[in-house]
Amino acid sequence: MKFKEKSKKEKTRIIIIASIIFVFLFLGIFAPIIAPNSGFANIINNSIGKFFNLSDFFVNNYVILLECLAIIVFIWILDKLMLLVVSIFTRKGHRSETIGNLLKSVVQYLAGIIAIFLILSAWGVQTPTLLAGAGIVGLAISFGAQSLIEDIFSGLFIIFEKQFSVGDVVQLGDFRGVVREIGIRITKFEDLNGDIKIINNSDIRGVINTSASLSPAICDISISYDEDVERVEQIIKENLSAIKENIPQIVEGPFYFGVEKLADSSVVLRVVAKTEELHKKSVLRGLNREMKMLFDKHKISIPFPQIVVHQEKDNQQD
Repeated sequence: MKFKEKSKKEKTRIIIIASIIFVFLFLGIFAPIIAPNSGFANIINNSIGKFFNLSDFFVNNYVILLECLAIIVFIWILDKLMLLVVSIFTRKGHRSETIGNLLKSVVQYLAGIIAIFLILSAWGVQTPTLLAGAGIVGLAISFGAQSLIEDIFSGLFIIFEKQFSVGDVVQLGDFRGVVREIGIRITKFEDLNGDIKIINNSDIRGVINTSASLSPAICDISISYDEDVERVEQIIKENLSAIKENIPQIVEGPFYFGVEKLADSSVVLRVVAKTEELHKKSVLRGLNREMKMLFDKHKISIPFPQIVVHQEKDNQQD
């Protein structure tokens, strides 16, 4: 409640300040036009009008203002055309999408910089001198923004070395998630809970790209030592194609890999299917379900942990 009341007060304060500024601007611009040569207009001209004499400004500089407007429209159209070209040539594949997003960012930044320099040139600013000054300022800033430069170069290396792309599932330390966006400075990852993790490109080290190849979904299922292993193996092999039809996310397999382990109370059999990393968990759940249903159908016993307690008989006579 306190937060809502504070928010309402802030909004009211902003509205009051904006209203005052609007009134000053309105009086400074339109008072001499609405009531020319009046006492009120003279007061406005000698006070507010000195700061907001926009009518004379527009009259004296309308050619330059029209030129600036034309520059903005031209750059905007050029920017949209470049973005369209980038989208057409980078609309297929995760890596192309990643490069496309990077190129779009570069195009937008360049378009903004070009527009600023053209507008300054229209107002008579010496752009070569400005460029030289900007170079000196940029050099000074670069010494204090080494981390930013490092992030930019790291992002470029990530993209052009094909370390990972948008849509890949990666392991970064204890974090595991899907790459959602690779920018010039930062990269965004989404975990299984849908939370977005933002990491500077220079801090991405030792990443494991689990989407570089198909991932195995390994299903280990146990049978009793009393079961006929050869019979169970034959049943599994005969139903592998049906299992694949029931789990459409399987890309290769499933395959029967044989006896994995002789456990304390069971024989462990292994079935493996290959799929995209993003579907690995769902394919594993599907394999577990299909194997359980298959074993139930053919009356194959799946053992569960048991504790056998031996009680000694009392042979002593009373």
